[in-house]
Order: sequence, then structure tokens, then C-alpha cells
Amino acid sequence: MTNKVALLGAGAMGGAIGTRLLETGNQLQVFDIDKEKVAVLEALGGVAAASAAQAAAESDFVITSLNSAKIVRLAVFGENGAAEGAKPGTLIIDMSSIDPESTKQLAADAEEKGLHWVDSPLSGGAPKALIGELTLMAGGKPEDVKRAHEVLRHVASNYTHMGPSGAGQTTKLINQVLCGLGFLAVAEATQLAIDAGVDAAKVPAALKGGRADSALLQEYMPRYVDKDYRRTGRIDNMVKDLNGAQDLARLTNTAMPLTAVCAEIHRMMTAAGLGGEDEAALMEFFKGPNKENFS
Repeated sequence: MTNKVALLGAGAMGGAIGTRLLETGNQLQVFDIDKEKVAVLEALGGVAAASAAQAAAESDFVITSLNSAKIVRLAVFGENGAAEGAKPGTLIIDMSSIDPESTKQLAADAEEKGLHWVDSPLSGGAPKALIGELTLMAGGKPEDVKRAHEVLRHVASNYTHMGPSGAGQTTKLINQVLCGLGFLAVAEATQLAIDAGVDAAKVPAALKGGRADSALLQEYMPRYVDKDYRRTGRIDNMVKDLNGAQDLARLTNTAMPLTAVCAEIHRMMTAAGLGGEDEAALMEFFKGPNKENFS
């Protein structure tokens, strides 16, 4: 079945999602303020829309992949936003990583306009999107989450309904806490191996199958060793997500001392001008962040 999808946001993540949807036979209307990003998807068969409203008018599903709750709100409910063009019953699938409280309000506002809302943030990054193996955690009404899967099955191999609106975003914050701490732990362990004279490149194979093994260990220790700083994510995006986790912790009175340290290190990297670099650049923290290393 061919789905008619509007994609709002064609950056690194949105572009990968759009590419996969086109490759799996879906019709795609694309809107982004960066026309060069739209052109990439247009070359693959997508249709460039003049506005979010126009993209939504031609679609049954609207996917947003944007950087903040404020931008999501503008793209959907602002002037020429998706809500202006969307038909009643259109399902909006927000794949951005934003805070749960904003998500609950967005979903309520959508319902008032006769639209449906599912928050479905992701884990796995652009590489997994391109091969249809994202992990998605969804929040919303059961019937809407089920309907969203008609589209999301093309980009995800693991799709879990976590609860009502906002539950997907809460689960994503939990994911980011685990990832943020994991990136830092692997970087720290890598530096210890190097300083102690152990061949760090051999460590992932040596620990494979043991209790310390993880996808992060297997992927990132070799990247740390090789200084492979290819961008598959951004340090400043992790700062945003860790800030969100800390905000939620204050609301729930949850103690998160390790997350606090992890967030501060990420902020230090961002303050040093490395916010746009991949998490692999955390290795530079142990030598003193220096943007000249990336010029």
C-alpha cells in the first residue's frame, strides 16, 4: 500500500527517513526552510512543497523531524503550518526529540482541530533509518499508534507503544540518559586502555559476549581509537535531551547524579565549540576540548 506522507524537516535525520520512505514506495511531500535539503529528496522522487500547509494538504500522514518543541509548534500550528492544510483525521507523527509536557499540549491542540497525534521519537540515528531498522517508542491513543505503523514499519524494526501522549518522549529521554552515560563510559575506558598500554582496538572483541558488552562498546570504541569523528549525531542535541531528562527528574523528584555529570561534560564540549560534532569527539574531552582538532 502506498502512503501519502508529508515530511516537515529534511535534515540529517529527516532526510534519512524521507530517503527510506521513498525507497519503499511511499509518496512524499517535503517541506524545509533549507531548500538544498529538500532538493536531495526531490532528486529521489519527493515533491517539494511551498509550505507545511501545502505538504499536509496532499497527504494522509504528516511526519515532523525537527529540533525543538517550539519549531514543531510553528511547523504544525503556525502561519502556513500543517494544521492549515491538513484534512480532518490526518495523523501527525512527531519523530522529533522534545519534552513530554510540550508533547501532551501539542496532542491536545491537534485533537481540537480534528487531527490525530502520535509522538514517536527514535533511536538508531540516520544509518538505521536508511536500512529500516530504527527503534521507535510511541505515545498516543492505541488506534493512532497502530495506524502510524502503516508508515513507520518502513523505517523501523522495533516499534513499541509506551502509553498515552508524551510516553514516547519520556522513553526517549530514558534512552538518551543511557546513551549519554554509555558514550562517556566507553570514551573514558578507551583512554584508560590507551594510557595503560593496552591495545584498545582489541578490547571490543575481548569483551564481546561478556556483561560489559554493548552496541555502544562495539561501535564506538573502535571509532574512539581511530578518531573517527564522522557525524551520525550531535553533541549539542545530546545536551538538549539531557536537559530534558533533568527537567523531568525535577518534576518527578528523581535523583540523577550521574546524568548531571554527563550533562556538564557535554555542555563543556559545546562551550568549547564542539557542539556540532559527533559523540565520538568525546575522546577529546580527556585531552582538553579544542576545536582546532576538527578544522
